[in-house]
Amino acid sequence: MKLLGLALVILGAIALIYGLVGHESQTTMIDLGGIKATATEHKTFPFVAGVGVGALIGGVALLLASKRRA
Repeated sequence: MKLLGLALVILGAIALIYGLVGHESQTTMIDLGGIKATATEHKTFPFVAGVGVGALIGGVALLLASKRRA
């Protein structure tokens, strides 16, 4: 149970960081011969951040529960 709690904490932290940081994507808006206009969009995934928070809370709860049993 301790190992599962630790794994949830680590995965939750990774998911939380990825959900908050997000990623950037570039799209070409106009391409006329030698002139090219691009736009950069910054996208985040709030669902991933929510899952990360849930996994962190669950992992900490499992770690605390395993300490109480020992």
